[in-house]
Amino acid sequence: MNRQQLIEQIRLKKSYLCVGLDTDIEKIPQHLLSEKDPVFAFNKAIIDATRDHCVSYKINTAFYEALGLKGWEAMEKTVHYIGKDHFTIADAKRGDIGNTSDQYAKAFFSALPFDSVTVAPYMGEDSVKPFLQYEGKWAIVLGLTSNKGAADFELQQAGGELLYEKVLKTVSGWGSPDNLMFVVGATQADEFINIRKHTPDHFYLVPGVGAQGGSLKEISEKAMNQDVGILVNASRAVIYASSKEDFAEAAKAVAKGYQEEMAGYLGKK
Repeated sequence: MNRQQLIEQIRLKKSYLCVGLDTDIEKIPQHLLSEKDPVFAFNKAIIDATRDHCVSYKINTAFYEALGLKGWEAMEKTVHYIGKDHFTIADAKRGDIGNTSDQYAKAFFSALPFDSVTVAPYMGEDSVKPFLQYEGKWAIVLGLTSNKGAADFELQQAGGELLYEKVLKTVSGWGSPDNLMFVVGATQADEFINIRKHTPDHFYLVPGVGAQGGSLKEISEKAMNQDVGILVNASRAVIYASSKEDFAEAAKAVAKGYQEEMAGYLGKK
């Protein structure tokens, strides 16, 4: 999915919601455990329930890799089931020397049909560039994250500026707004105005709304650009809205609530 297609989906659905499929087999409803593939059965129900209210799905690969081959198979079935009408994110946080990143890019863009993959930039340009070589694919580079540990490095001074600012300015020159996004956590809302100065045209993947306490209102007011420019991720708040047999209906209600709130902010813009 290219940039224009993503923007069209956002405007069509009046939503910039990304549903995070951080599927933990220990947290899914008990009745699904009798299924041949419980993780995929859960994901399929969530996707069917939420697809009209979101434009993107983010698969956190750690929850699948932890299950070995069965988990990888569930992830593969899930990304194929999502289809081409939603922007798909492999939240894998890869990033290594160039020839290794080449293989990571092949894994998610050739062997698997993801639109994008999250990438850690701290090994430099050669660790990111391989993800930018695929037409219509995206690298989503860690910018300013929502976790407490962001203060350890990202928010430290580095040559007269904060380290995350240096990362944003440097990495933005490696690609373009057509193939580069940045991860910026919702709990860092006060930084969005400054971040937009450095990357005015880029999309941001914004985790941290919902269970982590980020404000959708603040993010929408401070981070949008003329093309909307944000994908706001909600994972646990949506997929674990209920632990009972009505889990899909509960997820749909939460996703619809986010979409309706987003439609209001889009209307103001």
